[in-house]
Parts: sequence; structure tokens; C-alpha cells
Amino acid sequence: MKKVGIIMGSDSDLPIIEKAVNVLKEFDVPYEVHIYSAHRTPVEARDFAVNARENGFGAIIAAAGMAAHLAGAIAANTTLPVIGIPCKSSVLDGMDALLATVQMPTGIPVATVAINGGANAALLAIQILAVADPELAKKLDGKRVNDSKAVLTKDANLSL
Repeated sequence: MKKVGIIMGSDSDLPIIEKAVNVLKEFDVPYEVHIYSAHRTPVEARDFAVNARENGFGAIIAAAGMAAHLAGAIAANTTLPVIGIPCKSSVLDGMDALLATVQMPTGIPVATVAINGGANAALLAIQILAVADPELAKKLDGKRVNDSKAVLTKDANLSL
């Protein structure tokens, strides 16, 4: 099974990354987590992206706040799918990170989830890997069924 690479621009993004890691663990998907900054460690971030495919990765999640160029910098250096997580900061409530992550130039796509959307980033990475992994696809189907049952149980227990 291919691994998911998770890159965060700063350790302040760790609470969001932990949500992604928990989902990947739930599905038994292998992963690696690193802190690389598009601005402070551009060589390391580039090296990770350039070598990701040959190092066994099938998708990369990149989380960053503020200017949020990390996902784009990673995507510029690989043709693997890159999923950006814009992280909320004290500046503009994460809208700056959202726009920087989603507004990529033609030819360098970045899939973007909601601000602080770590769990959905992991689920999207799993869906990408599941295209070539029927067992993983089956686990995703099971999760959808269980999520549906949970909502219907809440509906049945609702008494207003």
C-alpha cells in the first residue's frame, strides 16, 4: 500500500495534523509526518516532494496557515495528488490561508479542504489510494454506512 505524506509548515499546525493521523490510523494507512516550511526550509520541502513517488507515497497532505504557500510549493515539485489544509491563524481567521491554498495556477492543482479540515484531508487521501486498492475502498464504504447509521440513530432518539 502506498503511504500518505503529511507536511506541516509549523508545529503549531499539529492539532490539525493529529486529526488526519487519527483517520489514517483508523484505516491502517501508512504515513509519515514532517515539518517543512515553504519559506524557511524550501530545499527540504522540495526534496521531499521531488522524491515522494520513488519513496512510496501515493498522496501528500500539506497544512499551513498565514501565507500558506506550502501545498503549492509541494505541488510544484511532484505530480502526486496534493491536498492542502488551510490552517486558521489569528490573522483573518484562516481566510488568507484558504485563498492561498485554493487559488493555484493552471497546471499545478492542489485539492483543498476546509480550514482546519484535517480529517477530510485524510479521507480524501484514502479515497485517492482506494482507486487502486479494493480492500481500502471496502473500508471506506463501511465507514459511510456506519456514519449514516449514526445520524439515523440520533434522528430516532430526537425528542423535542
